[in-house]
Amino acid sequence: MTVTVYCATTNPGKLREFRLAAERLGYEIAIEPLPGMASIPPVEETGETFKENAIQKAIYYSAHAPGPLFADDSGLEVDALGGAPGVRSARFAGKGATDEANNRLVLEKMRGVAQRTARFVCVIALAEKGRLLATFDGVVEGEILEEPRGPNGFGYDPLFYYPPFGCSFGEVSGERKLLVSHRGQALGRLLKFLSDRRG
Repeated sequence: MTVTVYCATTNPGKLREFRLAAERLGYEIAIEPLPGMASIPPVEETGETFKENAIQKAIYYSAHAPGPLFADDSGLEVDALGGAPGVRSARFAGKGATDEANNRLVLEKMRGVAQRTARFVCVIALAEKGRLLATFDGVVEGEILEEPRGPNGFGYDPLFYYPPFGCSFGEVSGERKLLVSHRGQALGRLLKFLSDRRG
């Protein structure tokens, strides 16, 4: 029997990745967007860490969900920028910033910088009826390119060079990226937890 878990995101790229991971990992778990999320006043993300923000979102939105719900907080940490954009990854270039604007700002700040190590971090929090059940995380290490490469993915994917692949996350398929990505790792742990919980 398929289990349904709800996802608190309005980002179609994330939802697509989550569903792809569930399918690829072979779990009978349906991932559905939270019904009516657009009409729910957004929660203010006041956390200083990805974990704090993921927990805030999961607890808040799960009160509106007909079943268990998860929320993620994820982003890019660039060592030369002191860990920025970090929890402000989605709004690095300002509130409502586009992926292109955020990428451009990272490149501006990294111009002429030799040390380009960075990582993607994802924390997923699972909650039900306003109560936190568990958290799951994932990290993938890479480097910041001098310019965007590849039309795939979303967010900072075209800037993120992954040495084992020899290319950016923007140059690989979503399926291949999920094998190693921060979101793929965290989601794999969530899906295993849900599967074990179902027994």
